[in-house]
Amino acid sequence: MQKLKDLSARHATVTQSEFGGFWCLVGFGMNQLQDPFQYHPELRDKITEPLSSFFRNFRAETILEKHPELEWVGEFLHTDDEREKSRLDALKHHPEEDLWVFAYGSLMWDPALKFSEVRRAKVLGYERRFILKEIYGGRGNKEAPGLMAALDRGDGCEGLIFRIPKDFIEFETEILWRRELVVPTYTPAFVTAVADDQHLKVLTFVADHQTVQICGDISREEQINCLVNGRGILGTSLEYLENVVSQFEVLGIKDEECSTLLAEAKAHRLSLATSDEGGV
Repeated sequence: MQKLKDLSARHATVTQSEFGGFWCLVGFGMNQLQDPFQYHPELRDKITEPLSSFFRNFRAETILEKHPELEWVGEFLHTDDEREKSRLDALKHHPEEDLWVFAYGSLMWDPALKFSEVRRAKVLGYERRFILKEIYGGRGNKEAPGLMAALDRGDGCEGLIFRIPKDFIEFETEILWRRELVVPTYTPAFVTAVADDQHLKVLTFVADHQTVQICGDISREEQINCLVNGRGILGTSLEYLENVVSQFEVLGIKDEECSTLLAEAKAHRLSLATSDEGGV
């Protein structure tokens, strides 16, 4: 805990300037202000400011205290020791340089991390699959599971990479692990991403098929039902998919699977509403 306090104090000494409505960071051995959106100015108003993000100070235990109906989730949470061991193991071979983090889901619009650069990138050998049945209260529950994306083996995945300055890696990854490793679902991994013909090693979180939430054989019908019915303290599953597609539209990324899945889910929701009206 003292280590985190020391890191937090060091962060507080870094000058911050408001640049186009976003917190930009001064420092990292540079003599002038760096605009994190220099490669993608179109994202300037499409990404939540890190310091105002819900996930910046996220702790699952605190959420459960505020939502007693989720008390049962407590027995499935990763412990602090488990999470820290995972983090240290994942980063132990990372060289003394900045860290790139690959975002393929909610991190694309709300990373909750202080970053010096964001770029569009494609990860090789993996693809975004909507196979995460969310039951722990975020965007679904046991009675009405939600649906979210996971990174799984496949042909490639478009997304964003965020650059974390090396002096901030310790603090920022602690925040990232608290968010991504709440319950067993993902495994941290370094994978290869291509950005503007440059090959980079990036940190991301991939599907763990040994866990209850990852359903590799989920049917299309079940995907749509989860999207339409799943909701929780973070919002609805349909909103989650809408946000993914929205970021793609801003970046000019064409993802037929996401667009088609969203269209089918919306059509199903409309048919349910029409059926309900007809029955009144």
